[in-house]
Amino acid sequence: MDFSRATILCLGDVMLDRFAYCDTERISPEAPVPVLLLRQTQSMLGGAGNVARNIAALGGTAVLIGLVGQDAAGAEARALLSAAPGIIDRHVATADRATTCKTRYLAGNQQLMRVDEEHTHPPGPDEAAALLAAVEGAVVEADAVILSDYGKGVLAPKVLDAAIACARGRGVPVYVDPKGDDFTRYTGATCITPNQRELALAAQLPTSSDAEIVAAATRVLRDSGIEAVLATRSEKGMALIEASGAVHFEAARTRGYSMCQGLVTRSSRC
Repeated sequence: MDFSRATILCLGDVMLDRFAYCDTERISPEAPVPVLLLRQTQSMLGGAGNVARNIAALGGTAVLIGLVGQDAAGAEARALLSAAPGIIDRHVATADRATTCKTRYLAGNQQLMRVDEEHTHPPGPDEAAALLAAVEGAVVEADAVILSDYGKGVLAPKVLDAAIACARGRGVPVYVDPKGDDFTRYTGATCITPNQRELALAAQLPTSSDAEIVAAATRVLRDSGIEAVLATRSEKGMALIEASGAVHFEAARTRGYSMCQGLVTRSSRC
């Protein structure tokens, strides 16, 4: 896959992923919990920011749009964005919400807990207007739009509908990493990429077999007006379902990772 000439607009929930690496050798005398001795911390862009990082790693250019708070986590996220090659930062700064931040505490190879800081309310009128202005300015140069929905509020109905209409009005395909069980929210999108469990919840149908995957995806296509469903199935591969039929991609294990055979030939579609 050659992304060297691709510009992808990423709109969604921008997060900061923090990792706190600790040692633990004893249990606290105050409560039955381990005492952690912090040794090192590491931060990276998460959520829609991680999507942008992956596009850049493949050689493409990502235009990242989302809400980032005016707080310490937001400052850290902005610093990471400014230092990230291949990512064009078009985030909207906001004082009305905290930057979504997930801090994971690890000792040895074990994650002991995760602390989340987030607000999930929809964007206010000014925030929504700023997000859509950024989309309208960036979509003219985009080869595709990815909507990265983590349920943190950025992709509220007003923003979703306007972003999809803006992109499709210019002939730009829209791909969605969905959240929740109502895929009609993404009506008008080119392709949606639920995992097996998400597809089952949205369709209210089982998804254990190939035939059940196709039946569930067909119901989603019928109900939502989306053009295609790319259902990810972990070690079982993927299934691409369109009105014209379905194609199944088997997973091949390579160096401990799962890759989907045949995806390269259809990457321009999903």
